[in-house]
Amino acid sequence: MALSGGAAWSLTARAQRPPMPVVAVLSALAQQATAHLLTAWRKGLAETGYIDGRNVLVEFRFASGQYGRLPELADELVKQPADLIVTMGPPAALAAKIATTTIPIVFIVGVDPVGAGLVASFNRPGGNATGMTLITGPLGQKRLEIVRELVPGVKLVPMLLNPTSPDAIPELRDVQGAAQALGIELRVFQASSPTEIDAAFAALAEQRPDALLVGSDPFFTGQAEHFAALAARLRVPAIYPFREFTAAGGLVSYGTNLANAYRQAGIYTGRILKGDRPADLPVVQPTAFELVINLKTAKALNIEIPATLHARSDEVIE
Repeated sequence: MALSGGAAWSLTARAQRPPMPVVAVLSALAQQATAHLLTAWRKGLAETGYIDGRNVLVEFRFASGQYGRLPELADELVKQPADLIVTMGPPAALAAKIATTTIPIVFIVGVDPVGAGLVASFNRPGGNATGMTLITGPLGQKRLEIVRELVPGVKLVPMLLNPTSPDAIPELRDVQGAAQALGIELRVFQASSPTEIDAAFAALAEQRPDALLVGSDPFFTGQAEHFAALAARLRVPAIYPFREFTAAGGLVSYGTNLANAYRQAGIYTGRILKGDRPADLPVVQPTAFELVINLKTAKALNIEIPATLHARSDEVIE
């Protein structure tokens, strides 16, 4: 179990302070992989007037990609009890939703929250949970179109998914339909640990793929540098779901800005602490997506970025 040094609180400290609401953050990832996202979340929380240690106490639990630990961690937070639980990633959100039907939950997920059973509807969540959706699944189709633009005549594209993630099946379903329409052969590889990622890359190297799609699972985001290094070694153009991958050396990413989503989750956290009900707060959907290109990586792979793709980019890393 990992605790933030500044956020961990003792019984003595609690006894010496006026009562404060306790916000628990349950993350599917490791602490170091989410530091910048938690900074964005704290920023949103501060915009509503809440500062950790001053008028709210924040506790953290990190599963470090071991999704099987999340139900136990969620139960622990419910028993404390926490006044509100913020969940990072679909596995964490589902674990918290199972653990409590009364403690408010603010989630950040890529999976469809209605289909996953987190809320009754986007506009009227209706229960104890609301939050942000990243719309990662449908964007897989757009990433496949970017692949075709980046690699003319593309025929074979493997897709790497985490079989333990709730995102995997819906995301694959969306991409399969797009691949069929574009005449691209899609082959699925699976990984849920760093060792399995290595094995998947070794296996797909034998396929001589034209490009690679990486799924939007939270665990993969925490392995961004690992993915970038393996793709560079294989010399395959890889398309990723978030900017974090291109910042770590990946070639191209297209998706929701995670920091913006986490900031909004911080705002929702503060609003609920002030008295708003999750049932009445609509699930926030992104209205814009960012295309990020790493030109240094493109040069290393001897790939020329099409002018049309370059012109549409929101950020270019050189």
